[in-house]
Amino acid sequence: MTFSRCLRLIVLTALCLLPLVARAQQPCAEIAGCDPVAGLPTATLEAYPKPNVNLLPVQDSLIYDRLYRKLPGETTIFDAPGGTVVKTLGLGFSYVTVNQLQGDWAEVDTNEWVQTAALSEDVLISRYSGVFLPPDPLPYPVAWTMRHLRPATVPGGDDSPDNPFMYRYTLVNLYTSVDVDGSRWYQVGTNQWIHQYNVAKITPIARPEGVDTTKWVSVDLYEQTLIAYEGETPVFATLISSGLKDWPTNEGLFHVYLRYERTTMSGAQQQSDFYYLQEVPWTMFFDGDIALHGTYWHDGFGYRHSHGCVNMSITDAKWIYDWSADETDYTVPNDPGMTVYVYSSGQYDG
Repeated sequence: MTFSRCLRLIVLTALCLLPLVARAQQPCAEIAGCDPVAGLPTATLEAYPKPNVNLLPVQDSLIYDRLYRKLPGETTIFDAPGGTVVKTLGLGFSYVTVNQLQGDWAEVDTNEWVQTAALSEDVLISRYSGVFLPPDPLPYPVAWTMRHLRPATVPGGDDSPDNPFMYRYTLVNLYTSVDVDGSRWYQVGTNQWIHQYNVAKITPIARPEGVDTTKWVSVDLYEQTLIAYEGETPVFATLISSGLKDWPTNEGLFHVYLRYERTTMSGAQQQSDFYYLQEVPWTMFFDGDIALHGTYWHDGFGYRHSHGCVNMSITDAKWIYDWSADETDYTVPNDPGMTVYVYSSGQYDG
């Protein structure tokens, strides 16, 4: 699947409702000595050349501990190699875990086998991971680039061959901003500017009223980011993929009420958007059948992609799952788990 950055319009009203605990982005026009074309001088940028964040290490043993395969078409499932048909999975978005192979057959669950010819090639699992945040507010907002690019040399310009190539998911400081024809451009270096559509910004918020757990997460549907907090302090941030337009992720304040290390998710039976996903990892349900969970079937973080759930990389989901475990007292009936606060800091249009 290919992705294009959706139109994202800044809505100041939403931002005013959520005071930031990190230093806010300062427009160039409000900074003494900032040039509307050149931005901040090089000496200022060199004083803080890289974001002061640390990547969550990726563990190969964690993300490659299973053999995932896609079922690209209608698939017949048997009770044994060459055995009796037990069910048929229709056309849709289906992924399975291969437990073992026997000749031309693959076991995908207990007493469930498919012919290997029905399976896709290797699934390319995302190696993306989020970042740990320092205890003190960052001097400049930090963001991820959302596509491979070379920054423009001036606000409003095209990708420039004179600037360094940046891979998708590159972390950058947003030193200042300039508005051009109604769109915001961020300075990320000397003579380096990136359009707002091509970054996802880490924007910590003040603890909302009603958050009653020490550990909680905010999910910003506009930036497509998740931030984890301990009390008032943001400690971790990452990209997510929330629900598509027809299957939106609901805004509001929720609690994790059910957790699974692995669980099967399926829905929309006999419909064009049917899906069947085996062993979805590190799943935390918080709003009916909507959950935070790890994702092995796509690498589209930073864009809407789901049927309502909040997709994370496997690495990130495992960290959140372990980090939040002590918010639930399993000896107390119906003890609420970690708080999940879902909101939009702007209007996300596709």
